[in-house]
Amino acid sequence: MSYIQEILAFSTLALALAFLVRKFFFKKKKSAKNCGSDSCGC
Repeated sequence: MSYIQEILAFSTLALALAFLVRKFFFKKKKSAKNCGSDSCGC
């Protein structure tokens, strides 16, 4: 039973880390794309 709990805990941790990496590190690409199409002068 403890093996199942360890697998679930590590998979949850991996999903959370993947979400945070995607949220913080790939945000710049989206903002640059939006800024270019918006012609806001930046």
